[in-house]
Amino acid sequence: VQLQASGGGLVQAGDSLRLSCTASGRTVSRYPMAWFRQAPGKEREFVAVISGNNYPYYNDSVKGRFAISRDNAKNTVYLQMNSLKPEDTAIYYCAADLALIASTQAWEYDFWGQGTQVTVSS
Repeated sequence: VQLQASGGGLVQAGDSLRLSCTASGRTVSRYPMAWFRQAPGKEREFVAVISGNNYPYYNDSVKGRFAISRDNAKNTVYLQMNSLKPEDTAIYYCAADLALIASTQAWEYDFWGQGTQVTVSS
């Protein structure tokens, strides 16, 4: 499975962005798909996951501001990010878990996208 993340950019606090993660090589509709992020000097952090039957789960820090969704026809997962804050600045990675476990732990995930930079200015 190859994952291609896109949609990052430089925005101001309070703005919105939508990240996309398109899979190729295998249909990922039945697999949990997640977003993680990593800020400079920090460990990779769980952001959101969507299960194979479309149940979402979020890190408390983004709950109510971010929404994860998937379009199975496009083999794509999205992360809609609203009310962005400077502390959301990070490289955002999408990941796929072929073990069907909608985990919050990065080590559980089998495939990773290359990352897309999100920078939020104050």
